[in-house]
Amino acid sequence: MAPYESDESITASETEVPRGRRRAARYVVPLAVTGVAVATIGLVPALADSGSPDLPEISAEQLVQNIAESDTEQLSGTVRINTDLGLPDLGGLESGLFSGAASGGDGGEGSAADPSTRLTELVSGSHTLRVAADGPDRQKVSLLQEAAEYSVIHNGKDVWGYDSRSNEVHHSTSGGTGEAEDVPATPKDFAEEALKAVDETTSVTVDGTARVAGRDAYKLLIKPRQSGSTVGAISIAVDARTWTPLKFTLTPAAGGAAVVDAGFTQVDFGKPAASTFDFTPPKGAEVTEQDAAEQGEGGFEPGEGDLPFTPGEDLGQGAEGMDTIGEGWNAIAVLDTGGEGIPSGEEVGGDFGGFLDSLGDKASGKFGSGTVFKTRLINALVTDDGKVYVGAVTKDALVKAADSHR
Repeated sequence: MAPYESDESITASETEVPRGRRRAARYVVPLAVTGVAVATIGLVPALADSGSPDLPEISAEQLVQNIAESDTEQLSGTVRINTDLGLPDLGGLESGLFSGAASGGDGGEGSAADPSTRLTELVSGSHTLRVAADGPDRQKVSLLQEAAEYSVIHNGKDVWGYDSRSNEVHHSTSGGTGEAEDVPATPKDFAEEALKAVDETTSVTVDGTARVAGRDAYKLLIKPRQSGSTVGAISIAVDARTWTPLKFTLTPAAGGAAVVDAGFTQVDFGKPAASTFDFTPPKGAEVTEQDAAEQGEGGFEPGEGDLPFTPGEDLGQGAEGMDTIGEGWNAIAVLDTGGEGIPSGEEVGGDFGGFLDSLGDKASGKFGSGTVFKTRLINALVTDDGKVYVGAVTKDALVKAADSHR
């Protein structure tokens, strides 16, 4: 059978995805990329499709159901991450910001092995990961670097971060509550969030077949029906035997390269060796212990990554002062900071001031004036009186929302 396209489109009622979780996903998917939420480990991009295998036809509804019912808990493999938010060249500022974050931002009190800060480097560029999982209590993700490696190991209640370059170790405990604290490590994590976004504003179709990491796969295509969203389409390659997502690609409405291209280059669905998840701090390593109180104040937890609020009808209940305008993929989160907006790059000065200016465009309307900070996916309007409008929508949509919210 030749590659095929299905005209069949499904809606929220057919996918049986909880409504509140669907709305949250519209923010989680793009904002997880921008803010490196989802512990950023979840960004697992991949190689291009190779071939179009001959597979039996399947409906979009059945493919979504198969993904939801997949019981894959054991795997290992190599993943390629390519993330292109369209951020300007920081001229060295980027590495300075990240190293400052890794040291606690105060001159060196933090650990270079702390996952909550170290993994922010995955927000841009290309990276290679080795991943392994054996159920909800054992996962390992290793970020391969030139002559070095950074790993996060979750084994039972223990979460270890290890930076081979600095020989530093970060240790915390996850509480051992199982799947809720699972370390995201494969395209399945992103696929699940994308499927939660399916409702009447979304088109879901089967878009032919592909070969990914040497395995036959169906391609599921998710597209907003609404205009004004910066999200063009989400493509998910789904393994035809295990129904595990192998590749996740998010392309912007404006065209060009994918914002996130996530997929396996090699995968094995066998049980990883138990020793894969063993970890003992190397001799001479500097070990930082993160106590429970620190973890409750923003420390890393495996599986962490959803936004600290639920968009849609529940948005205002999750964060004080939060509101929402619009619905579907065009929903815009609104926050009144009570402040005086963002200072201009000229006011800030230095490299960071130049960075602010490179991101921002001046905007004005009935709401007054402000600055739109932009990426290829997420745009945010910060008004001079301290209101923030943010969403995966165009600049014009943000200005219109601000005008209507006066």
